[in-house]
Amino acid sequence: MNEILTALWPIFALLCVGHAIRRMGFPGDGFWEPAEKLIYFLLFPVLLIYKLSLADVGAVPIGEVALAVVLLLTAGTSLLVIVQWVKPMANSSFTSVYQGGMRFNTYVGLAASAALFGDEGLAVAAVVMAVMVPLLNLLCVLIFSFYTRKEAGLLSVLLALVKNPLIIACVVGISLNISGVGLPWALASVAGLLSGIALPLGLLAVGAGLNLTALRKTSSSVIYSSAVKLLLFPCLMLVICGLFVESVLVAQVLLMFSALPTASTAYVLARQLGGDAQLMAAIITGQILISMATMPLVLTLFPAFL
Repeated sequence: MNEILTALWPIFALLCVGHAIRRMGFPGDGFWEPAEKLIYFLLFPVLLIYKLSLADVGAVPIGEVALAVVLLLTAGTSLLVIVQWVKPMANSSFTSVYQGGMRFNTYVGLAASAALFGDEGLAVAAVVMAVMVPLLNLLCVLIFSFYTRKEAGLLSVLLALVKNPLIIACVVGISLNISGVGLPWALASVAGLLSGIALPLGLLAVGAGLNLTALRKTSSSVIYSSAVKLLLFPCLMLVICGLFVESVLVAQVLLMFSALPTASTAYVLARQLGGDAQLMAAIITGQILISMATMPLVLTLFPAFL
């Protein structure tokens, strides 16, 4: 428990620092949106390419990872849709609950993978992301299309996935690794410096995006979504890993991903496709705060059952 808390503490501390300095108006509201673009389009892709080009990607059982992710997302979607059918809430609210229950925070996930499991864990995390990100985006768009009747267009969704900088970075990094080309030393030295910036700045940006005002108007939907994402999902993943995953490291990374709070970008999708954006903001903030307690517990207790 102490080792896990020691590894996770800096992550949650940076979230708090990001929120605090945003509240103080430092370095200014105009800083955070460009910073998020820098992180998403440059720093995180460089981090993934740098780490994956050097990691032992061949040791990652891609089939096991893909199967575990598909089973988890299928089970989660089925459960949420069935509950909505039996005890319906407003459709716009359900889309936010669905995103809160299904999506994961990439920044926190990569930072936790690096802190807890090192470069080997980061390689597994990249494979998890490469499978999970496209599937989740497709599922979320389908849910919005069905429950809000706002069509995003399958072609536009596919194009967005193809242009996703994190997916591109995973493909490039793995390709450089498997081909034996690697990353030339002149690029590797620069990428190493940029990679060192990515995780701290990403966590500060997540913290800066917390909306405590939205959380004050919380509802049972926030609790419901948080219970599914932070408690039920780890339980489901524990069963899946016990049945289908042989590598302990892979199982631990999968468990960690299943226990992550939802993605901050879920708010943008809720606003664009007719979801309940205010509820989404509350879910994002609530889950990040609650995960500070649930993640250490899950990562301490659950691995004993693997």
